[in-house]
Amino acid sequence: MEAAINIPINSTAQASVATEQMIIFEDVSKFYGEILGVNRVNLSIAPGITSLVGPNGSGKTTLMNLMTGLIQPTRGRVKVLDFSPSDPEVYFRHVGYCSQFDSFPAGHTGYEFIYSYLRVQGYGKKVADQMTWQALERVGLTEPAKRKVAGYSKGMRQRVRLAQSIAHHPTVIVLDEPLNGLDPMARADAIRLFRELANSGLHLIISSHILHEVNAMSDRVIFIESGYVKAAGDVEGVRNELEEHPLQILVRCDQPSTLAARLFQESHIVEVRIHDDRMGMFVKTRNTDMFYELLHHAVLEYNLNIETVATVDNDLNAVYHYLIGARQEGE
Repeated sequence: MEAAINIPINSTAQASVATEQMIIFEDVSKFYGEILGVNRVNLSIAPGITSLVGPNGSGKTTLMNLMTGLIQPTRGRVKVLDFSPSDPEVYFRHVGYCSQFDSFPAGHTGYEFIYSYLRVQGYGKKVADQMTWQALERVGLTEPAKRKVAGYSKGMRQRVRLAQSIAHHPTVIVLDEPLNGLDPMARADAIRLFRELANSGLHLIISSHILHEVNAMSDRVIFIESGYVKAAGDVEGVRNELEEHPLQILVRCDQPSTLAARLFQESHIVEVRIHDDRMGMFVKTRNTDMFYELLHHAVLEYNLNIETVATVDNDLNAVYHYLIGARQEGE
């Protein structure tokens, strides 16, 4: 069995969140015959935007389908707030799902696609009509609402699926690749909507391969590979736990050789690489606190003129590479 990095997703801020406001996975495994979907998943997810990150086939969609009750775990228990998938009529009033699959009922307009869903949910004609138009307005599709979905662009089809997932005002919204197919302006609008929904106290569970956008919008991330949760938490917290991967820091200064000689005296410094223009360096350290303290003393001791100090790889792309990409390169 593979060993996952032991980083709990519920931070100190999340610890105060009541259980009935959490999405909880308790030792959850899902197998499709002999094929592993996910294995030994333990998570407690608080409100806000939680992004699932991992390569294709890693288990992201399986986790989402477990949350939405579309599949049942082989072992363990999934609890979404205080609602159980075993009571779907109640459950789906509180959970919205935007699938990545680009399929629609034949002949439906955008309006009909959402309205018929709300009617099946049990809403009356007048209320369903109002909720449909509200959802279409939120995603910018009121003008083409009465056109058939078959004539929509890929981005418009993505937005109408998003509109359906939020039309009934759910508490938990599960979005599988919701930014796929959207142009840059539509993606920016979608991210603003996601943050607006999250700020109102909702759960948004999002999978995406667009790492810089995930990094910008997420409150926390779950890294998954081959069915195993490798790490979970806020990006900075996960990065700080990766002691086997030293943090790389950019320093631009007027005396890089002097600073490099001082840095090499410390055991936590793994590598120093001076820039070609001799006006800066990349430093790899296993202890950022000790590095910044050392840099402070070096500035006073050598009268250094520091232009820039910045972490180079303390973002989602770097963490993703460390947790998943490096292993794939070695296979």
